[in-house]
This record gives sequence, structure tokens and C-alpha cells, in this order.
Amino acid sequence: MTYKQQFIKFMVDNGVLKFGEFTLKSGRKAPYFINTGNYKTGAQLLKLGEYYAQCYVDNNIFADTLVGPAYKGIPLAVACAIALAKNHGVDLNYCFDRKEVKDHGEGGLFVGKQLTDGEKVVIIEDVMTSGKALREMLPKLADAAKVDVAGMIISVDRMERGLESELSAVQEVYREFGVKVYSIVTMADIISAIEDGIIDGKEYLEKMKEYRLKYGVD
Repeated sequence: MTYKQQFIKFMVDNGVLKFGEFTLKSGRKAPYFINTGNYKTGAQLLKLGEYYAQCYVDNNIFADTLVGPAYKGIPLAVACAIALAKNHGVDLNYCFDRKEVKDHGEGGLFVGKQLTDGEKVVIIEDVMTSGKALREMLPKLADAAKVDVAGMIISVDRMERGLESELSAVQEVYREFGVKVYSIVTMADIISAIEDGIIDGKEYLEKMKEYRLKYGVD
């Protein structure tokens, strides 16, 4: 299996990717649901870091520092940094933001690497639904230093248009901010994994395709 196929199976095995009938926050009725809150063990985090690191390497991304938005992005950025150093010989800095600026001790908004002008950063997050995490992080980064946001890595690109747009969240943030979002897998990859028998769920295949036809983007 490719690492993408392995990751899809990893999500299913850990109860993160489920099939059935779900009402999403958007109100849409979807035949699948992704709940990254089901990751909760050290072994899972170890594997997650390896998948994020492989995505970083495969897409030829270059950065000085990985940024993990509080709170979900913090362990992901740390795990990715560890995996890059251990498995690929790429030793990057990492940092994450506080919810409130610290006004004592060393102070500041970020913990870890203190950002400097010209530094290339990559933001590490779980999934992107509306781009809210990126929109909140960009001004924080700008306040810290004139950094170059080289991209953002997420686990799954839903490839689904927004409620008020013909673009997906990934496409919208690229158009608005020029930030390219890389994903370990896409919804098209998940459909292919079902077709190829990598994971169970062929009984949901037609509904998955119908949903993609109705709400999907390329």
C-alpha cells in the first residue's frame, strides 16, 4: 500500500473515518464523517507524525519552522517535527501559539521557536472545514515577525465547496491569502481506497459518489 492508502486504513481502524449517515455542521447529510478527536494514544500520535512528515517530504516543501495552532495543531506539529528529524534527517524548529499573550517571564504569544523576519513557516492542522484556523493564525504570525508562510498541511482535503461559494475551503484560502494547502489524502483518495478494497465500505460507494457530485470540487 502507498502511504496514502495506509493513512486511510489507519483512520478507519482508529474510528476517525466512519461511514453511514451523518448530519454535518453545515446541515448537509453526508455518507461519511471524520472525527480527529478519536486520536488519543501515543502510538496513534507517532503514526500521525510520520504521515504528516511524509506529506511534507513528498510535496518538496521547505520551511524553517513548523507552527501548530492551539490546541489541536500543537501535538501534530511536534509529532511531525520528530518524524522529520528521525525518519528523513530534516531537523526543523517548531512553535505554537498561546491563547493569551504571556505578560511575564519571557513573554510573547508563541512558545518554542521565536519567529524572525524572513523565516519560512508551515502550519500543521488536522482538517480544514472553513479555513478559520488559518485566518486566525495569519495575523498572529504577522504580529510576531514578517514570516513567509510556505504552506499548510492538513490530514484530509474534503474537496467540498463552501455554503456560499463554489470553491472549497482549501481553494478559498489560496485565493484569499496565497497559502497553498497540502493534504495527506483527499476525498477522491478515500473513494479510490473503497473501490480498490483497501478499506471496507463498498455499500456506501454510490452515496459517496453522489455526495461528491452534488457538493464536490476538483
